[in-house]
Amino acid sequence: MYKNVLQSIENIAIWPIISFVIFFVFFLCLLLWVFTTDKKFIDKMKSMPMDDSSLKEENLNIKL
Repeated sequence: MYKNVLQSIENIAIWPIISFVIFFVFFLCLLLWVFTTDKKFIDKMKSMPMDDSSLKEENLNIKL
């Protein structure tokens, strides 16, 4: 049943191509960002979950 419904849609073959192109462009942009990002930024983001100073700053901003 679904096969007949999809076959009745005109130009249905273009949608898989469009989705592949969107995925490919996104993947290339992501690779470009990864290889061009500053290493200091990566190290800073990497250490943030274990950094106690960010917690102290947040606690200072909370007013009870």
